Amino acid sequence: MISVLAAAITAFLITIFGTPIAIRYLRRLKVGQEIRAEGPQSHQSKAGTPTMGGVVFIFATVVAYGVGQIFMDPEDRGITVTALVLLGLFVGMGLVGFLDDYIKVRKRRSLGLNGRSKLVGQAIVAGGAAFAAMNFPNSRGWTMASDHLSFTKDLAWADLTPVGAAAFFAFVVIATANGVNLTDGLDGLATGSSIMVLLAYVAIAFWQFRNTCLGAKNPYCYEPRDSLDMSIIAAGGAAALFGFLWWNTSPAKVFMGDTGALGLGGLIAGLAMGTHTTLLLIPMGLLFLIITMSVMIQIISFKTTGRRVFRMAPLQHHFELAGWSEVNIVVRFWIIAGVGVAIALGTFYADYLGVSYAVR
Repeated sequence: MISVLAAAITAFLITIFGTPIAIRYLRRLKVGQEIRAEGPQSHQSKAGTPTMGGVVFIFATVVAYGVGQIFMDPEDRGITVTALVLLGLFVGMGLVGFLDDYIKVRKRRSLGLNGRSKLVGQAIVAGGAAFAAMNFPNSRGWTMASDHLSFTKDLAWADLTPVGAAAFFAFVVIATANGVNLTDGLDGLATGSSIMVLLAYVAIAFWQFRNTCLGAKNPYCYEPRDSLDMSIIAAGGAAALFGFLWWNTSPAKVFMGDTGALGLGGLIAGLAMGTHTTLLLIPMGLLFLIITMSVMIQIISFKTTGRRVFRMAPLQHHFELAGWSEVNIVVRFWIIAGVGVAIALGTFYADYLGVSYAVR
């Protein structure tokens, strides 16, 4: 537990004190956000706000993991495949987002990489992570990701086969990354929502670490490997976002940009796959799912009927145009995110209690 706390404290200190330094540097480089003309007019005042702030909390999380390693027990110490996959997703998807942000800033437009290029970049990162996650087993033959579909644990009847599991892994990563990216549109919205999700994975991963099937005394145990590493990385990510939120809340002094949003989505998806709770990501990322669905509904409706269901998509902008204040939307959407996380955590623990008592 000390290693988890050490990682969290380290990440928080880096972002709470490092973000204003990054803001000054980004302003000097004139790395300002471009605002699309067709968006809510209230957003025009945000033009020029430094973006690419996700670099700060990605860096903080990587450093925090290293510090967490120092405080681990000697038998648990050592960089694992799981950690490399998670940090690789965080950094790799963040790099795709960084390229997108850089093009926006360089060409002074609200659109960066075209859709195909961005998807190819995401697929390369997700595919590489999927390969690593499905290979390199530990001494017990466990890989980071399972070839079975999972909910609170692997579902014995849902065998995806290794190839199918790798493809599904990549799909979940890309879908989650874009879901978080769509959610990032109001000050602090994606940051606060992601904090809740990452804190939930801290709890799940640490619970699995304490109830692992390695030398387990409890008849109901968990098989995910390197659970302590997952808990440390999730704690570092959540704490880094806490520090970043101080500067990202309304009125934001810095935006995470696609750099941060795509990176966070990749990390969250990796944690879902690594903890073998993939389908639990549906309630866990409830807000991301709702916002993504609002975009899909808008596109399908407009292409098939020529009519829009929402005044604007993603959904948060619909409520802006309906007259809601930005702060009201953010807080209410945080509540939705919190409800989803509570349902996911409650389901995970209820499953443990129900099955654990049944087998005693």
